[in-house]
Amino acid sequence: MSALGHCSFTGGAVLRASELAYNLIKWSGAAYLCWLGINLLIHPRKNLVDSLDPSMPSATKALRQGFFTNILNPKVGIFYVTFLPQFMPSSGHLIQYAFLLTFIHAMITILWFAILALATAPILRFLKRPRFLSVIDRLTGCVFIAFGLKIALSKAK
Repeated sequence: MSALGHCSFTGGAVLRASELAYNLIKWSGAAYLCWLGINLLIHPRKNLVDSLDPSMPSATKALRQGFFTNILNPKVGIFYVTFLPQFMPSSGHLIQYAFLLTFIHAMITILWFAILALATAPILRFLKRPRFLSVIDRLTGCVFIAFGLKIALSKAK
């Protein structure tokens, strides 16, 4: 087992042993999901935002929202703490290698979202219908709230 493989086990063990850290992440993520869900229920979109629309959120606001969505998403942390270290060499330039793997993961994500955008382009007219947007936003809000409640009510294993 590589030194970092042992670190990922130890890191997971520390998080598991630290009930306070676990609960803080769990409750923060659950609250954020519920907050997003409630906002979608109360304020569903009426139309897709055009890139020239002045009411579009600023780049700073969009970056902040993306940051909090990722940082409060337990999957992201679990991925980087448990999965990625398996591919780290046992010696050498560990920091550079970690950044390389993270960069590869980011590029795969960008590629996936580009493919997703291209795949949905043909159905854009349907997706722009106000009624469809409202229904989808409200359904998504219900799903976010359900996931938030499930996380909040879950017990550590």
